Parts: sequence; C-alpha cells; structure tokens
Amino acid sequence: MAEVEIEEFIDQNRHLATLVDTYRGISESEKHWKARREFLFRNINDFEDPHIDQLLALSMVWANNVFLGCRYSPDLLEKMKEMAEGIVVEDAPVFKTRDEIMKKQVNSISSPNNSSSFCHVLD
Repeated sequence: MAEVEIEEFIDQNRHLATLVDTYRGISESEKHWKARREFLFRNINDFEDPHIDQLLALSMVWANNVFLGCRYSPDLLEKMKEMAEGIVVEDAPVFKTRDEIMKKQVNSISSPNNSSSFCHVLD
C-alpha cells in the first residue's frame, strides 16, 4: 500500500485504525511506528482475533530486522519479506554481519596492495 492507500484505508476503517494505534510501543519512533503500522494494516485481515498476537509478534520481528539488524531463521525472514512486500522504509539502516566484517578485514590484510603490515622486522 502506498501512503495514499494507507490513508484511504484508515479513513474507511477508522475503528481498525484506532485498534492498530493501540499497538504502538511507547519507545517506538515515528519512523519505526509508521513502517510497522503499515505492516500491520497490510496483514491484519489475514489474522483473526485469537491470532492477532502472532501478527503483532511478526510485525516486531520485521521491524527489529529492518531497524536493528536482528537476524532470524531463513524461513521466518522469507515469510516477513512476503508480508512486507511493497513497504518502503526511507533511510533504513544497512547492517553487516560479523562474518562480512571479518571477511573484509582478512581480504584487506592479505591484499598485495595493502601497504600496512602487522609485522615489522627490526634491524
């Protein structure tokens, strides 16, 4: 849903929008909440009342992945990706894993163009 579609959905479903707004965490920034709220609106019709907690958990997992770089199982990440399809988060942080950072460091150390050395021979 584009931002205009979200606003139209809210106007047409005011009671649902009011309910969804109660799910905002006290520490969520406006940017974080706006994205998670869209995730909830996109998927709320797929989760009936007794399963709304599952949707809330998935929305937090998605937001934690996007905004904090938390990692989850490939199956869960794929499910979140499908559920979040079309949501645009502007200026989302980019995270690197420890393995990616270590690989870059090893490559830069072993590179023949690397002028720095960790070992110095004393005369």
